[in-house]
Amino acid sequence: MVTGIAQRLSRHGSSIAFRVVAVGMALVIVGAFVRIVFLSSFFKDKVEELSAAHQLSIATYVAHDIDEKFKARLDLLQRSVAALPHGLLSDPAGLTAWLAERQDASALFSKGMAVLPLDGKGVIAEYPPLPGRSGVDNSAKDWFLAARDGRTPAIGRPARSVLSGEPVIIMATPVPGPDGAPAAVLAGVTALMAPGFLNLVQENRIGRTGGFLLVSPRDKLFVAANKPDMVLSSTPPAGVNPLHDRAMAGYRGTGITVNAAGEEELSAIASVPTPGWFIVARLPTTEAFRSVEDVRHLVAAVSAVTLVVMTVLVTLIIRFILRPLSEAARRMHLMADGAIPLAPLPIRRQDEVGELALGFNYLLGKLREQEAALRESEARMAHIAHHDALTGLPNRAMFQELLRQAIARADRNGRPFALLYIDLNGFKPINDTLGHGAGDEVLRQVARRLTGVLRSADTVARIGGDEFAILLMEQEDARIASELVARKCGDAVSAPMEVEGTCVTVGLSVGIALYPEDGLTARDLLTHADQAMYAVKRSTGALARV
Repeated sequence: MVTGIAQRLSRHGSSIAFRVVAVGMALVIVGAFVRIVFLSSFFKDKVEELSAAHQLSIATYVAHDIDEKFKARLDLLQRSVAALPHGLLSDPAGLTAWLAERQDASALFSKGMAVLPLDGKGVIAEYPPLPGRSGVDNSAKDWFLAARDGRTPAIGRPARSVLSGEPVIIMATPVPGPDGAPAAVLAGVTALMAPGFLNLVQENRIGRTGGFLLVSPRDKLFVAANKPDMVLSSTPPAGVNPLHDRAMAGYRGTGITVNAAGEEELSAIASVPTPGWFIVARLPTTEAFRSVEDVRHLVAAVSAVTLVVMTVLVTLIIRFILRPLSEAARRMHLMADGAIPLAPLPIRRQDEVGELALGFNYLLGKLREQEAALRESEARMAHIAHHDALTGLPNRAMFQELLRQAIARADRNGRPFALLYIDLNGFKPINDTLGHGAGDEVLRQVARRLTGVLRSADTVARIGGDEFAILLMEQEDARIASELVARKCGDAVSAPMEVEGTCVTVGLSVGIALYPEDGLTARDLLTHADQAMYAVKRSTGALARV
């Protein structure tokens, strides 16, 4: 009997079906291992690249938002100092009322504003009045000394308020007297977590468990974090976190590091220039690479199912089962080798092979979506880097590159071109009387009018506050063409504009430089046109060439 069983096993073992099943099982096992090892590594690299780019984009956006909030507060201080009547420094009641108007009109400082004497002891006036603030000695504080002695706006070290204990930051600027020397210091105080300031850094998360850190390298402090107990705590000493050490030394970008709690994180670092801080967008790698683990598990699961199905069915319908699997494997190999483009696998049956194809197609779709989102983000950032945010015209950097290209093209074709340097006349009074919003609208209308008088081959750019430049390409007579265009620009811009219900007018001062007679380099041409423009301003307003 034992001999009969041994003979039957030997006969089955030597059969083609058994050997095909055995080989198929071995191939499935080996293939599953190869896919798990190599595809997981490949997908992990891709996911890390896309996640890092996405986090850096988020960090850059948040850093820019925080920086704009600092600029708005410093601008409020400087505008307030510029508008402060000198006589109010000796009239505390009137000065308090004046501060109240500023605070009510633009409540950017949640804890109020105060005017301090030069000795830093107490306050001359404050609004809103806070118990105990008038008795505080500020004479040795960093923000007070920086504003008083440096005579420039200053941002203090984030600290806890001696009055309320909550984290605050103070910004200050000197108040000049009639002789121009500092006569007092204007300070604004805001809570770090005040609505509209840094509260979103603490409240927002990245994914389910990630978040932000806002760091002051100068003060070696965590200014804000999504974990409240980290706020105003000291940064770790050197050597604890290598990526943090690099960030403190000026590195900005992405990387993987291990935090103080021993958790591996994917971090993206971006600068907040105005206060000299940087922000870190961080996400645990267990969450960032969860999709890789899901793919690994999916591949393992599909392979196990395939192994079971092959064991049961290969002996009965070997060709029927293996034909679509072989075709799918062949196409995947061709795609991996680059012989054919990446494309969804055809799904002929809703079985395990179809599930494998669905999983691959789903993953392929996700990768394409992420790649498209990354390209769109890069294109948007490239446009922002080369165009003026207010008018949509090319900015100075892009204009200089276009000017260099124009010089190269003129050298090849032997045809001259002209450069017009334009400065608006009468723009500052509009800003001063109607405000910056009206000034911005004037600049937008001027940009549209200048664009309207040019050919499609010509270029107009905004290169400064109220300064524009025009390139007139490949002119038969560049001198006559430039003077004609300058007059057209003057006529177009000088027409009245309606801004916020008020009719305003501006004029132009235009300087002209011709290539090659006025310069052979971009710098020479810009300098020549700029000098010519200033010559126009000093003269009667006619076109001038120096």
